[in-house]
Amino acid sequence: MALNAVWVAFILIGFVVALVRLAGGDTAIFGQVLAGLFDTAKTGFDISLGLVGVMCLWLGLMKVGERAGMVELFGRAIDPLFRRLFPGIPRGHPAGGSIVMNVSANMLGLDNAATPLGLKAMRELQELNPHKDVASDPMIMFLVLNTAGITLIPTSVIAIRQTIAIEQGLSGFNAADIFLPTLMGTFISFMAGLVAVAWVQRIRLLQAPIVVFVGGFVALMGLLYAALSGLPPQRMGEVIGLLGSGVIVAVIALFVAVASWRRVNAYEAFVEGAKDGFGVAVTIIPYLIAILVAISIFRTTGCMDVLIGGIAKAVSWAGLDTDFVPALPVGLMKTLSGSGARGLMVDVMKTYGVDSFQGRLAAIIQGSTETTFYVLAVYFGSVDIRKTRYALPCGLFADAVGVVGAIAIGYAFYR
Repeated sequence: MALNAVWVAFILIGFVVALVRLAGGDTAIFGQVLAGLFDTAKTGFDISLGLVGVMCLWLGLMKVGERAGMVELFGRAIDPLFRRLFPGIPRGHPAGGSIVMNVSANMLGLDNAATPLGLKAMRELQELNPHKDVASDPMIMFLVLNTAGITLIPTSVIAIRQTIAIEQGLSGFNAADIFLPTLMGTFISFMAGLVAVAWVQRIRLLQAPIVVFVGGFVALMGLLYAALSGLPPQRMGEVIGLLGSGVIVAVIALFVAVASWRRVNAYEAFVEGAKDGFGVAVTIIPYLIAILVAISIFRTTGCMDVLIGGIAKAVSWAGLDTDFVPALPVGLMKTLSGSGARGLMVDVMKTYGVDSFQGRLAAIIQGSTETTFYVLAVYFGSVDIRKTRYALPCGLFADAVGVVGAIAIGYAFYR
């Protein structure tokens, strides 16, 4: 419903503004709007089609990782951490394993696997819930960590950036240069959500597994940033790109090596997973075109410029730099819709350039925040939870902190 309201508002407000401009003598406005609609519809299709190969590649490799048992192994590694975060789940209960597997799949970019695992975990948590229409504490912790979870590899964002870079004629472009900033952004969002829920539920965070995880992650990110902070922005981007692409290729090699060692038919597993790639890419076409045409009307009639200009004036009045403002709508939309935010991200990249500061920042925001309303609706709806208690405020708090953190990280790395 929220996305529908935004979509309708973009179109109707744009139409009214176009009528006002026509009354003011701008006779070309409706021709410009129509041309923009056709152009953006083609853009949405081209981008989605360009994702087919990349999605086939990635989903195929992820299937190899699943068959090799790497997702399960990763889940075991973080199990001690999650036992402390979910004290209401009895040890050995199936819900604990499903939660770990869901979070593991999300961290590795296995969206298709993560959602079924998440729904399974929610059903198992419902078995432990004494009040079937009210969200329990473990449910809320699970939901907020889902909406603010760490993403190790922002696959779809990297794929879209690479596709747009080709369209813009950028040779040698490394779409993975946002890897480290996005990872840091997701960690900030994750910690904000964790602290918010732990404060409400009175969970003690100063426990060894939690401290080791947080401390280790912060130390690693701090060392990486210290090593890179002295470099010029262009050189820093090159090094981050090398690091990101190197990590991704290393993960791929690890999956294939372990699969081979365990005598898994890696080729067949890859083909099976790759078959889903076309379907995934095609599925987003109507969603992407829908939001892009609404944005096109809003932008062509000048409404987007007024909105961004208003935010820019407020930011400038506060004495802050305004270069981040064009990417800010991506973060605002992301809480409502992943496809809507994806469309806004594409619009920023097409307008300012995929290699611009605004384009990079939009990608970081898209990769480090989550669709809070969608996740809560799907997961809670699957078990008929009607009273969500403090799940939404905590999720939105994590989103807000994540957006601010992503902007700060963008400036730290690219300015």
